[in-house]
Amino acid sequence: MRDLSFKKIREGLRYFLIYRVGEPILRNFEKAISKSSKIGNTPFFDAQKYPEYFEWVPMLEENWHLIREELDRLLPYQENLPNFQDISPDQGYSTSTDNLWKTYFLYGYGVKSPESCDRCPETTRIIESIPGLKTAFFSILLPGKHIPEHRGPFKGVIRCLLGLKIPEPREKCRIRVKDEVRHWEEGKCLLFDDSFPHEAWNETDGIRVVLFLDIVRPLGLPLSWINSLLIWLISISPYVRDGTANQKKWNRRLDEIFNRNRRPETAHQ
Repeated sequence: MRDLSFKKIREGLRYFLIYRVGEPILRNFEKAISKSSKIGNTPFFDAQKYPEYFEWVPMLEENWHLIREELDRLLPYQENLPNFQDISPDQGYSTSTDNLWKTYFLYGYGVKSPESCDRCPETTRIIESIPGLKTAFFSILLPGKHIPEHRGPFKGVIRCLLGLKIPEPREKCRIRVKDEVRHWEEGKCLLFDDSFPHEAWNETDGIRVVLFLDIVRPLGLPLSWINSLLIWLISISPYVRDGTANQKKWNRRLDEIFNRNRRPETAHQ
């Protein structure tokens, strides 16, 4: 009984800190972000229009094959990968009724997953060269998956989705942000503001995989300083700490699976 009471108190405090304290602060600050954003306040962003802030996009697109190669080594284990709601139940509430959105986290709000990164050294090397990187994971939508309309937790970051494995027909594998609909292409980045209402579909018979990145939004001073502070506070909040703990549990499971399926090394080379 004492354990149950402590759990209820902890969950109540967690809810209060995230939704009664943290979320109102972030939403009020987002009004200032909209005015101070150096890349505008549109649903999608054009990297060519702001080359000084998106100089990493060509590098990412040029190296997409290296990332795809490491993804291909993970996909045989897709059934063993966590669902999105297994890592982030706060964000995964709208998709928790199925197991059609698989993930492989490398970074979560600036917190590195060393085990995941060690399995994907080239991908890690590439993403760690991106200024302001906070979140990175392989986002795997299985056939028939629809992610219902939702919004991201904070406007202080922008989202980049690099197409890695995009099935045909492309018009059935798409994303809507506010009133605009786009399709993924392999080796190309989609950049958007996830604080706008958005949803995604994979209505094909194939698996859709993108490299999902969140990067600090370019802002003028002094808002950029405040934004960095808020992102750091989010990174140490229960919202992220619980996700990090969930990821560690899944990494232990994945280690067992990968070690079990690893080919035995020969005694003589």
